Amino acid sequence: MQASIENAPAMPGAAPAVYVNIAAYKFITMENLEDLRPQYQDICARLGLKGTILLTPEGINMFLSGTRANIDEYLAWVRSDARLADLEVKESLSAEQSHRRMLVRIKKEIITMRMPLIKPEEGRAPHVEAKTLKRWLDQGHDDNGKPVVMVETRNDYEVDVGTFNNTVDYRLKKFTEFPELIEKHKADFDGKTVVTFCTGGIRCEKAAIHMQNIGYDNVYQLEGGILKYFEEVGGAHYTGDCFVFDYRTALNPQLEPTETTQCFACRAVVTPRQQMAPEYVAGKSCPACFGKH
Repeated sequence: MQASIENAPAMPGAAPAVYVNIAAYKFITMENLEDLRPQYQDICARLGLKGTILLTPEGINMFLSGTRANIDEYLAWVRSDARLADLEVKESLSAEQSHRRMLVRIKKEIITMRMPLIKPEEGRAPHVEAKTLKRWLDQGHDDNGKPVVMVETRNDYEVDVGTFNNTVDYRLKKFTEFPELIEKHKADFDGKTVVTFCTGGIRCEKAAIHMQNIGYDNVYQLEGGILKYFEEVGGAHYTGDCFVFDYRTALNPQLEPTETTQCFACRAVVTPRQQMAPEYVAGKSCPACFGKH
């Protein structure tokens, strides 16, 4: 669903939103990455796009920002590759480009999990759409009457910015910790329907497939992650904002940038309340790192 720039809400005192920010990924077998990289670099440079594209043997991941016309031209080019014709995109708007530079990188995995048996292209885990999940959470159970448990797959500092209510959060420092933890706690989810979620869908898709592989019977991923949930149903059953990996730091359920920022010195997330602390000096320190430099 494309956002309308003309109807987009603006932050108080902010300039009108003129840039479209997209997040998209797809698990597909990709070869000849060294040949693909300059093609992506060239079109992004020509269209003035900023952001990051990851090309991997297991698929593609992208976070890009540009004008509506240039984003649309870029997506038309990407979807001309038959493997990516059905690429799903999450959108938000901003007054500035959400990234400062353009990078096209080649990596081993879209998101590092170090579980080589997981091949999402060979079959996705079941997924639940945002509107269906909201209905489940509204009624307190899925359509079969089973309790619904939300499971975080994001890192702890992301979760601290905002998350679904009553979620299971293992305080991950990195995604590679997830497989061992979720297997250790398997008995906690007996008789329940589990929904994994993340920012845009990548981590929760890998997580749900792994959980199926180790014997979870009723596990779903949230289709499109938190960003798609915000886009389609807003912030119901969610408290706080969503951390994003660009200069905006966090988006609220209306997909607007918030006052949350990151510390220049240690990269810790700094909320508006924490910015009022004497330890917070923009560009130098925050409550998490004050006195440690």
